[in-house]
Amino acid sequence: ASAALCALAGKTGFPVTSTLMGLGAYPASGRAWLGMLGMHGTYEANKAMYGCDLMIAVGARFDDRVTGRVDAFSPGSRKIHIDIDPSSINKNVHVDLPIVADAGSALEALVAAWGGRAAPNLAPWWAEIEAWRAKDCLAYRPSDTIIKPQYALERLREALKGRDDVFITTEVGQHQMWAAQFLPFEQPNRWMTSGGLGTMGYGLPAAIGTQMAHPGALVIDVAGEASILMNIQEMSTAVQYRLPVKIFILNNQWMGMVRQWQELLHGERYSESYTESLPDFVKLAEAYGGVGLRAETPAELDGVITEMLKTDRVTIVDVCVDQKENCFPMIPSGKAHNEMILAADAAMFDKGLV
Repeated sequence: ASAALCALAGKTGFPVTSTLMGLGAYPASGRAWLGMLGMHGTYEANKAMYGCDLMIAVGARFDDRVTGRVDAFSPGSRKIHIDIDPSSINKNVHVDLPIVADAGSALEALVAAWGGRAAPNLAPWWAEIEAWRAKDCLAYRPSDTIIKPQYALERLREALKGRDDVFITTEVGQHQMWAAQFLPFEQPNRWMTSGGLGTMGYGLPAAIGTQMAHPGALVIDVAGEASILMNIQEMSTAVQYRLPVKIFILNNQWMGMVRQWQELLHGERYSESYTESLPDFVKLAEAYGGVGLRAETPAELDGVITEMLKTDRVTIVDVCVDQKENCFPMIPSGKAHNEMILAADAAMFDKGLV
């Protein structure tokens, strides 16, 4: 399906975006790629989804994290929905043309139907998209003293550049969204995360299973300090079976996504989202028989990542990040794609919305 999608995008010149679960189906380096869409998707992806006149949805289920307010979801578009499950058609969003089929077979048929015809003139549409892209919606304020979580992932991305043996799993929370935003995927099935259920504690068991299936690969679980504790006992499994999974914790001492919603949507009424009694993750890794590393400043980060990649044992990296950093862009609950909050707008946002 991925190859057929790339062929269709190449023939038509259509822009491509993806849900959280579909990252890698189209390569992040592809010229048609707009990034992830949805609640924490890119500005250009969400604006393109809102403003398009034709949408081809392949295997998507139109969940609430993608659609935002359903009655304002891509209001001017005709919608083609390809899904192998007929019960998914018109379940959440009414579509104009349902195609009940395997995604790969349907895309191959579309490529064949397009044939050798020339791509349409989409220059004005792409100019509009590039203007949205110019907003640089993932920009953040750097620091020389505090590790920004986005910076930590940028340095991890740089260290992984050129490798094609990398699998990424995640837990659930802010770190999951930042990983989706800042880690590029060039192939399908290299990104394992919990979408619909949003299950904290998913990442470490998923990393263990992935490492068992791909013993020679580099498997990294991008985690939060709260989520990782949901299944930390599986460190024992990784050590017992000599699985060198890497656990890259963005540690802000908060249930970060809960805190972000409490700050932005609930009038800064913080409740049960801060943790001041966390374990020492370096000592915890060592107690299980693994390797523990920590980075507390930006200057320490590259060396710690290098050390993590060198070791052939299960490793926990405790990255102490900015405790109050929020994940943007963000579509607030009940809002539409054209009502995103960007980092630059956050100070003006009504924090008593709910």
